[in-house]
Amino acid sequence: MRRGVVVTGGSRGIGLATARLFQRSGYEVVSLSRSAPTAPGVEHLAVDITELASVERAAVVLTERAVSWDRTVLIHNAAVHRRDTVSSLTARDLQAVLSANLAAPQALNHELIPVMGSGSSILYVGSTLAEKAAPGAASYVTSKHGMIGLMRATCQDLAGSGVHTACICPGFTDTAMLRAHVGDAVGSITAMITAGRLLEPEEIAEIARFCADSPALNGAVLHANLGQIER
Repeated sequence: MRRGVVVTGGSRGIGLATARLFQRSGYEVVSLSRSAPTAPGVEHLAVDITELASVERAAVVLTERAVSWDRTVLIHNAAVHRRDTVSSLTARDLQAVLSANLAAPQALNHELIPVMGSGSSILYVGSTLAEKAAPGAASYVTSKHGMIGLMRATCQDLAGSGVHTACICPGFTDTAMLRAHVGDAVGSITAMITAGRLLEPEEIAEIARFCADSPALNGAVLHANLGQIER
């Protein structure tokens, strides 16, 4: 059986850890990202999720590749995370984030679903902010709430197709994206976690691998955050 994985943002962080894990598990792996992943055997397709036309072109290429796979795993991992508030966020800036974080995944869904065989899966990488909010992340919170809605629509609309879906919502994960966003506040962030540490990207990758093989989780939202201390 030929199995393939498409992961957006597979060049770093959670995406790179996921690409490596699936590659070691015998999948053909294609990363959609601006830079090439540092993972031997992982194919790179240059894509900028902030440019919808770039995603749509890649989707056509991927469809031609996925036709040969018996089982496809599509992982929507890449996202734009900006500092903004409801009072500062312009409509155009919100539209840009929604395009990258929601329209781009749907562009891939639209092209790939028709060629996805039974046992395939569509996995969304959300956030703890997909079901709650924090100050200073208005566009990100809005888009991640929308991602859960898109996942649930995927579950309902693909009923009977043999394709299952889930949304994995990581907590504070030790990635370049997180450190760029929180700066010197890593210590205070860690103090908000019951385990006293950040998640490793490989831990989220393991959950994605489990979800890909678990149709019983169809429509599920899985929070992986080591237990956040609410304040």
